[in-house]
Amino acid sequence: MSDEDYSELLKEDTEQAQNAVTAPPPAPVQAPATGGGRIIKATDSGIGFEVGGATIKFSGSVNGFYVSDNGQTPGANTTVVGGVTNVGNSTSAVRNGLLPGFFKIDVTTTQGGWDVGAHFGMYPGINSAAWGTLGANNGGQPTALATAGIDFRQTYLTVARKGFGELKIGRDVGLFGQDAILNDITLLTPGTPGSNIAPSNTTLGRIGVGYIYTDFQPQITYTTPSFMGLKASVGVFQPLASLTGPTESNTQPGFQARIAYDTKLGGVGLHSWVSGITQKHDILGGGSYVGRGIDFGSKATVGPVSVLGYYYTAKGLGTTVLNLFDTDGNGNTRGSEGYYFQAVLNHGKWTLAGSYGASLLHFADASDAVSNPTLVRRNESEVGQVRYGLTSWVTLIGEYTHSHSVAHNNNSASSNTVAVGGILFF
Repeated sequence: MSDEDYSELLKEDTEQAQNAVTAPPPAPVQAPATGGGRIIKATDSGIGFEVGGATIKFSGSVNGFYVSDNGQTPGANTTVVGGVTNVGNSTSAVRNGLLPGFFKIDVTTTQGGWDVGAHFGMYPGINSAAWGTLGANNGGQPTALATAGIDFRQTYLTVARKGFGELKIGRDVGLFGQDAILNDITLLTPGTPGSNIAPSNTTLGRIGVGYIYTDFQPQITYTTPSFMGLKASVGVFQPLASLTGPTESNTQPGFQARIAYDTKLGGVGLHSWVSGITQKHDILGGGSYVGRGIDFGSKATVGPVSVLGYYYTAKGLGTTVLNLFDTDGNGNTRGSEGYYFQAVLNHGKWTLAGSYGASLLHFADASDAVSNPTLVRRNESEVGQVRYGLTSWVTLIGEYTHSHSVAHNNNSASSNTVAVGGILFF
């Protein structure tokens, strides 16, 4: 699969008319007719069949990597609160990359002129969850007699109609930051590993070193029809509480919006986007603050080469994940920003890719600076990849990542990570 094919496979349930896969789908294969006329067919991604007027499609992915992470030796000046870099001895793990495995089921049909669908996405990984937890994103449990966690990220319905657009209700990927992760080359690999001594079923990739994780969130979202390549989405979202700030009792939902534009200029394919997020946070006992952010980016593809640039800026949104270090202990908001650049070259079955990105976090005020001198100021990383398409389903990957974290008082830590493994999509 090409880089665009990977992106399309992961986006198709959330952006049904974005960049089409370059290869045409195989022709349907007729099965012997049984009661009701059943058709077994290969779809553009996944495996599907039609029965009783409904199309049922299965798609999924499995991956695994050997990850060696060489962290900096701990010292008096290596403490960085919120840093993504591991500090300590070298570690080894056999683990998932940024993506865990996933298994998706989509049931779609047309009723009364409406295209309706039910969508479910399970994301199990290969590593064991910590005792007493079921979530695959919790810290790992690298001991015998442990089991993998369950991560049921997607469960939503869609109602769509030509000229109307699409209404989505349920749990799915957010709008703010969506394009940043879905177009990131480390979506397929470990990138910055996070904890490697007790791995969870996901690494960080470029999360926190270039963008804030969009996350999978409860939502009601409307997306317009495509107008000459231009589409807009707006949604109301479950309000999220701060992970590190004062206790909250939120009374208002969050809101997110996204505009995307796809076009071709001569021989250049262009995908551009802008998205935003805002939410009021009500502090228990009095007071409130508003977290908001905006991001934008563009990806240009010319033949076998693609380049991408991305930037976000936020206030009261935090860093790495939504509402992490978004305020000080009194609810005063911190500013943040980030960016990344990447380039990809495809040549036959081989792909060379590289990227650089950073996320920055600013103090709320002078008092915050006095109270939290070791708070992270900057997380950054450089990534280089080599990929080989063994088959249309399986890609073998080698990757090197250098991660670096710096605190406001200039404490710093670095790590070097080598990963070798493979990923399968069907």
